Amino acid sequence: MTSTVSRPWQKLLQLGLVPQIIIGILLGVLVAVVSPELAKNLSLLGTLFVKALKAIAPLLVFVLVASAIANKQASENGGIKPVLVLYLFGTFLAAVVAVLLSFIFPTTLVLTAVPETIAAPEGISEVLKALLLQVVDNPINALITGNYIGVLAWAVGLGLALQHASKSTKLVFFDLSHGVSSLVRFIIRLAPFGILGLVADTVATTGFAALASYGQLIGVLLGAMAIIAFVVNPLLVFAKTGSNPYPLVFTCLRESGVTAFFTRSSAANIPVNLQLCEKLKLNEEIYGVSIPLGATINMAGAAITITVLTLATVHTLGIEVDFASAILLSMIATVSACGASGVAGGSLLLIPLACSLFGIPNEVAMQVVATGFIIGVIQDSAETALNSSTDVVFTAAVCQSSGQSPRL
Repeated sequence: MTSTVSRPWQKLLQLGLVPQIIIGILLGVLVAVVSPELAKNLSLLGTLFVKALKAIAPLLVFVLVASAIANKQASENGGIKPVLVLYLFGTFLAAVVAVLLSFIFPTTLVLTAVPETIAAPEGISEVLKALLLQVVDNPINALITGNYIGVLAWAVGLGLALQHASKSTKLVFFDLSHGVSSLVRFIIRLAPFGILGLVADTVATTGFAALASYGQLIGVLLGAMAIIAFVVNPLLVFAKTGSNPYPLVFTCLRESGVTAFFTRSSAANIPVNLQLCEKLKLNEEIYGVSIPLGATINMAGAAITITVLTLATVHTLGIEVDFASAILLSMIATVSACGASGVAGGSLLLIPLACSLFGIPNEVAMQVVATGFIIGVIQDSAETALNSSTDVVFTAAVCQSSGQSPRL
């Protein structure tokens, strides 16, 4: 009897992580429909999963980056610069696509009540100042608060200092990085339970009927993100590697995008991306830096969100803006988006800054932020999935162009 019961359970455990996550999604929806109260209680599973990922991610990034740089041979050529170029160029193209769709399908908003507790940056100088202060943050505080700019800065500094250390010291960091990675793999194996809780709570709390009135706005946002994910990113990968990009793109969307969609946090998805890069057999010295850096500056999804919502506000207010100005002003706001990265819904906080560049008062802009939070269950999830999966896509493309083909 026991063996009969255990067989289905064993088959379930033998499935890959992605099929298990899909089962978790379906179960989450089912529980939310059948028993909303039980679904809200299951939200604890999602909360624990996301908190575990966020807790381990800063330590993982610090150890991996410090170890990779400390063990780097002097003759080896750094591959971070090409990844950064792809990050920035991809973000620019995302803004262009968002502007195009916003002009082709002009969207108007029904402005709603404004949450009073939201604080947004007042100008670009403020965002840049905050960014510089993050670099020199106390390293312990950076680890505790999840300040990835500070974590990266101190990890790079320590790694460079340790390049002249003894082999035994470097080996300690190497072993430590693998130990932390093993802990991360255990947490990621619990993803199906976490996703089940997140989906159940989202469907039970929000539902999808409330999103129907924002159909066109959501359509433009998702359309722009789909164009980036399935057209622009593959073209960039093809230009970089000269080979068929879609196996890589679909692998990254399946194994990184799905998890990011439900955690709604690029920071929480860093361990997932690092494990995926390890699975693809990419260069650890590149992905150890490019993945956590991408969670901060690779903001294609944020570019789309800020641009579409800002231009929707422009259309609602009847403000005339030419195409060149729209791209320029949207790009200024998008570059500033790294100041609010790593937070669920962080890109929405940059909308007042973008709106101010069009002369839109802050009172109106904050109403647009409120609208963004209403559709956030879809917008923020899709944005994070695009941002996070693109980190791996571009990193793998650079590794492949240097002769290291990913193992798909």
